[in-house]
Amino acid sequence: MSAQTYVSDLFSLASRVAVVTGGSSGIGRAITGALARAGASVVVVARREAELEATVGELEGEGCRAAWVSADLGTAEGVRAAGDGVVAAFGEPDILVNCAGVNLRPPLGELDEDVWDTTMAVNLKAPFLLGQRFGPGMAERGYGRIIHVTSQQAHRAFVNSGAYGVSKGGLESLARSQAEAWSPYGVTVNTLVPGFVLTPLNERLASDPEKVASLAARTLVGRNGLAEDFAGAAVFLAGRSSAYVTGQALFVDGGFSVH
Repeated sequence: MSAQTYVSDLFSLASRVAVVTGGSSGIGRAITGALARAGASVVVVARREAELEATVGELEGEGCRAAWVSADLGTAEGVRAAGDGVVAAFGEPDILVNCAGVNLRPPLGELDEDVWDTTMAVNLKAPFLLGQRFGPGMAERGYGRIIHVTSQQAHRAFVNSGAYGVSKGGLESLARSQAEAWSPYGVTVNTLVPGFVLTPLNERLASDPEKVASLAARTLVGRNGLAEDFAGAAVFLAGRSSAYVTGQALFVDGGFSVH
């Protein structure tokens, strides 16, 4: 067996179906592209149709198999509609990536119920509902990969963690609960933990050059993250090479968390 064949067999996602929420921008878009280029048929779920069309159009132009579903994951009805659209596109998914999120950060004293409820609905409840929709089927088929994108705020408080940090901490706990339930049946569940990544979700912080520079200085590699830094980790966690990795938080943060 050649080295190229060995690596391809180990990391190929051919014949797999993946769904990526928040997959039309930032880290989600990079993960979408990585899974599609590794051979998966990918369904992108997000709200804005123009970004969805652009993402899918780019992948189809490269010969990948991709589709999109526009849905509001802030409501249970929107999540159900997203699930229906995913199945209609390519059938039941083997891979679920929950990357969609809202990043509302008022000081805790100013945090009201609307911000709390909106944050929990998108960042925590939607991944739970999608897991309930697709996890049991993955377990029945004997193969599944669930990947949640969380945050440093799941582990430590800074820059007004507020409801956002609580939602991401809950998401990591959800991953462990899902792993406990479904990993005996071939479904692994893990989280990717970014450092500071220059994406639209971090636009507020990214507009402060001094803050951006100080965050880069805190990393061991000396720079802030880019969306494409998550491609390899996502392909690894989505494929057969990670069959013995579950319930884990994989930090893709340039050493931010250990500095």
